[in-house]
Amino acid sequence: MTDFYAKLTEKIEQGTPMIVVTAVEKEGEGPVEVGKKMGVTDEVTFGTVGGGALEHYAINQAKKLLKQRTHLMEKYYLNHGEIIPSAKTLPMVCGGIVTLFYEYIGPKNTVYIFGAGHVGQALSNVLNPLSFYLIAIDPRKDVLDRLNHVQEKHQVSFVEYIQKHGIQENSFVIVCTPSHTHDYHVLHHIIEAKYLPKYIGMLCSPTKLRDYLNKTYESFGKDLDLSHFYSPIGLDTGGGSPEEIAISIAAEILAIHHGKKGHKHMRENLDDHDHYWKHQ
Repeated sequence: MTDFYAKLTEKIEQGTPMIVVTAVEKEGEGPVEVGKKMGVTDEVTFGTVGGGALEHYAINQAKKLLKQRTHLMEKYYLNHGEIIPSAKTLPMVCGGIVTLFYEYIGPKNTVYIFGAGHVGQALSNVLNPLSFYLIAIDPRKDVLDRLNHVQEKHQVSFVEYIQKHGIQENSFVIVCTPSHTHDYHVLHHIIEAKYLPKYIGMLCSPTKLRDYLNKTYESFGKDLDLSHFYSPIGLDTGGGSPEEIAISIAAEILAIHHGKKGHKHMRENLDDHDHYWKHQ
């Protein structure tokens, strides 16, 4: 177990999302001992909860939960061909009953901030205590150096970062570069590569947005699903300073992360014919 906790600590310090599986209860026979633990990340598995079909199932279950970033308690009956209430039957012959607790450990989600200017800096300050993993991208060293509250800084062109590292599925993307041309390139590369973030928010005026939408429809067709695209960005909280805009963006991210409805998004202030997210 000492090796397990050393590996666990290493992954936590690296900010690696993972599921820790713990055997919390056992009745009857079986290869697992109460207290045994296993860590599962996207790339590695360490520790054990007993091996065999139970561990195989637990690894697959953990990887599903890792995508959802959530916890689960589940009971298993280790007796192939038999069924009992409130437990999943696994193809084993031990006959025991085991309960596993799947615990998500890691940041709420990854937030990419394309553009480390005034709004990007203010947003990193607001999101810093909220357990998001923040990645800032900007080719300007002097601007990037001012950010103190992000886990990763990448001094490269915006498109180069996407081409090299990609975008995590179900992540959050903030586009606030110093140029609308850069904004368009970021968004178009995400669409072209068919990445699937949960949220893309772009700092943009309604006039510039119409220009962006026209160019996007010309490139990808009118059937493009933009339901996860939020521009103008943020909730309608009022205020135009970088700090006020950052709070508005952070509130929108939290609302979407937690699945909350009923808030007024800035994009809803657009004229009805500009409601691009309803085209599907």
